[in-house]
Amino acid sequence: MAFERVCALSDVPENGALRVELSDVDVAVVRFEGQLYALEDRCSHADVPLSEGDVEQFGGAPTIECFLHGSCFDLRTGEPTNLPATEPVDVYPVRVEGEDVLVDTEAEATASAVESSHAAGN
Repeated sequence: MAFERVCALSDVPENGALRVELSDVDVAVVRFEGQLYALEDRCSHADVPLSEGDVEQFGGAPTIECFLHGSCFDLRTGEPTNLPATEPVDVYPVRVEGEDVLVDTEAEATASAVESSHAAGN
């Protein structure tokens, strides 16, 4: 795994998202109810930044909503929870070290990304 610092924990609003532009991908670092998540900052349906959408619970899942057409994506898995999006977005392992938020964009989107995000629950 290749974790890299993407921002300070204090930069990520509670129940909100922060866009981080990395060399290989743009990432939305999201905080919801004290948990941190990291996912590709691009709606799979409309190709707009997810970080500009609302962070909320939808259908029992923590989600981020695409502001353009209203598709929500599960923060844990990247799967869309409603139409019009039908394709998932990548999710990445995230962890906190002190005040630094680290994300591994080289890891494949797997259940380990979910476990790492919940372990960061600061």
